[in-house]
Formats: sequence, C-alpha cells, structure tokens
Amino acid sequence: MFDAISRWRQRRVLERAALPDALWNEAIRRLPFVAIYDDEAIGRLREKVVLFLDAKGIVGARGHEVTPLQRVIIAIQACVLVLELDLALYDSFENVIVYPGEFIPDWEWEDEAGVVHRNIGALAGEAMPGGPVVLSWPDVEASADWESSGMNLVIHEFAHKIDMQRGEATGAPPLPASMSVAAWQKAFTAAYEDFCGRVDGGEETAIDPYAAESPAEFFAVASEVFFAEPLLLDDEYPDVYAQLTAFYRQDPGRNAER
Repeated sequence: MFDAISRWRQRRVLERAALPDALWNEAIRRLPFVAIYDDEAIGRLREKVVLFLDAKGIVGARGHEVTPLQRVIIAIQACVLVLELDLALYDSFENVIVYPGEFIPDWEWEDEAGVVHRNIGALAGEAMPGGPVVLSWPDVEASADWESSGMNLVIHEFAHKIDMQRGEATGAPPLPASMSVAAWQKAFTAAYEDFCGRVDGGEETAIDPYAAESPAEFFAVASEVFFAEPLLLDDEYPDVYAQLTAFYRQDPGRNAER
C-alpha cells in the first residue's frame, strides 16, 4: 500500500514539475561526462532530477543567486550517483547551499589534550553528516568538465553523503546484501595503501592526490573518477572499479572510449 502511494506521489511530481526541454538540454550540454548514457538512461536520469529538485532546496548564500540552470546542473550530477539506486540515500538532508566562491566553514573541535581548534581554511565543498551539502558555484562550474579540471566537486560531495548513512564518512558505505563487505574492504584497503605510498613517494598521479587524505576521501575521489573517467579507474585499480560497479549498479566504462 505504501509503495503504491509513493509511486502515485512520484507520478504527480513528475507531471507537475517537469523540466522544460531547453533548460534540460542546456544543462546536459554543460556536463560532457553524461554523454556515455543512452536515451533511455537519460530519460530516467531526468525523472530522478525532477524528484530530487522537488525534495531539496538549492539555495544561495552570501548574495549568490542560484539560477534554474545551476539548480539542474547540480541536480544532474547528484542524481548520476543514484541513477540505479534509491533517492532515499539523500533523505538525511534537505538543502544544498551554494556560495559565490570558496567559503570557510564554522568548524570547532577539541583534541585529545582538550585544546579547542577552529577551522580557518577555505573550502570548495563540504558535506556534513545530517546537514546540508555546501558548494562553491565557481568550483562546480569549473569541475563540470573533467577534461579541463580533473575533478568533479558535486559527485565528490554527494558520494560523501552516500557514505554518511551511519554518521561520519568512513569510505565504507552500507553495502547491499548482494555485496561482500570483506571483498569491499580488501579492494579499497589495498588500493588506498598503494595510492598513499605513491603519493608519499612523490609520484605524480593521474588520480587527484587528495584521495590519499583518508579512506573517506579515497572513496569520494574514486567515485568522481568512476563516473567522469571510468577507464582511468579501471586501469589503475580494477578491483575498486569492480566494487563500485556493483555498488552503484552501473558500468560507465562499458560505453566509454579508450
């Protein structure tokens, strides 16, 4: 009964809040990495985006005005991760906050000695457990084209959100029953340790060295590469690629060109 009501509500949203073709096509044009999806997948992605935008507020901060195109560009990238999954993975937050540039979050934490520290570093993006996703629009805009930036800020932060289902991001999101926790841990631990060794040794890596910051950052960066340049991840860490294929239920490398 509940599933039937939920489907009815979704149909109502899709009918009421459909996106204009011109707006949708322009947003897709700004995101070259989605070219690997066929028309059927793009149609399902469009529906996910409509449902996402109906459920989430995408609001500006510090005077930034979020345009309809910006909302759709952000939503497309967020929904790519859950194209074959449930949007309920994003139920833990209500808003995406967009700044006109990098921002300094109001972080305070206490170390083991009882000393309170405050964050003073500027960020391009942040995902907070139980809180909003925060993004710098210039960095969203720049990272929409992987070829020129080598990163994707929106995918990175929303991968953290998926990782935060049980609280803080750890690099080990809850897995479906069909996946082996041991196999996930083996693949990601081996790849993370290898990558950290390469970065610590001064090697210039094709994958963003920020992935060496922590297992959580490795998962988020790996998710960026998985969607935006899948063949790179498959070449560098095929076991990680295989785990993400099973987790996201997508195989973007299958349609990518070598």
